[in-house]
Amino acid sequence: MEPQKETARPIIEQVREYVETRLKLLKLEVIDRSSAIIATIVVDLVMIIALVLTFLFASFTLALFLGDVFGAYWKGFGTVALLYLLIAVVIIVAKKPLERPIINVLVRKLFN
Repeated sequence: MEPQKETARPIIEQVREYVETRLKLLKLEVIDRSSAIIATIVVDLVMIIALVLTFLFASFTLALFLGDVFGAYWKGFGTVALLYLLIAVVIIVAKKPLERPIINVLVRKLFN
């Protein structure tokens, strides 16, 4: 019986080491995944800010150009506002078909 107890201890130690190793691996995988997600979020935010600024300046440029064409700046800005109102109405009407692809992209980003 003595030899069995002596061989049982190394098995218990091996199981303990295995569990510790698995926990370390899990922690490293969580750190890897979370850092990848954070990096993606930061890059996406920078891109969104750059695109919003570009869109804003392009809108002002278009409004000023149309103001010159129509002979009054208020007409140019009003035309741009109506264009954005039209785009908003189209997006509201087509909300359901637009949601699914966006959800799919977000899910793919989280699981890849």
